[in-house]
Amino acid sequence: MPSISRNIRSRENYRDLAARLSPLANPLVLVVGGQVLGDGIDELFKQPGLEIVESDVAMGERSTLLCDAHQLPFDDETVDCVVAQAVLEHVLDPNVCVAEIHRVLKRDGVVYAETPFLQHVHLGRYDFTRFTHLGHRRLFRWFEEIASGATCGPAMALAWSWSGFLTSFARGRLLRGVLVALARLTSFWLLWFDRFLVSTPGGLDNASAVFFMGRKAAEPLPDEALLAQYAGAG
Repeated sequence: MPSISRNIRSRENYRDLAARLSPLANPLVLVVGGQVLGDGIDELFKQPGLEIVESDVAMGERSTLLCDAHQLPFDDETVDCVVAQAVLEHVLDPNVCVAEIHRVLKRDGVVYAETPFLQHVHLGRYDFTRFTHLGHRRLFRWFEEIASGATCGPAMALAWSWSGFLTSFARGRLLRGVLVALARLTSFWLLWFDRFLVSTPGGLDNASAVFFMGRKAAEPLPDEALLAQYAGAG
């Protein structure tokens, strides 16, 4: 079946992140929620000299550290970079997790996060939170922004909504499987529009997922300054 998911910005963002880490001597990168390989993150693994620790709350094919993001097992200011891709929607308290990320990062350490906005529930009962672009920025208010925006666009959000609408009629696994297949066959073509829409103001307001890359700061971003950063269609 064709996919109805397409991450437009991740690979480019990870290349940028790898370039920022390359001048450091043996930088330590912590991947939170690293049980599976995220979209585009293989760009980090191509960068020589990085020590990458892939952590998760459950052991998986890639997990090398079992831990809870609410209480990271690292001393203060010991990590050069933290990655949290498609993770913060699944934690009980994103603010606590981001505070932990800030704590373990070295001075001027870098965080990279991607989190859903317009997506239906996935991973069942372990799915709690969504963020607008500004809401995501406020979550990382203790960081100086390097870059932010949409990573999965409104076309993906529409395709997922169509799939969610159809599967809402299912009462059993067989019918659900048929409706998932129908949804994919009738909406996969929409994703081609996201190559254009993901970088537009309206695309930001209606994104399927957003990203933030930032550097550890000593002071939080004031809410007045946060509101001034709104870049949507209004």
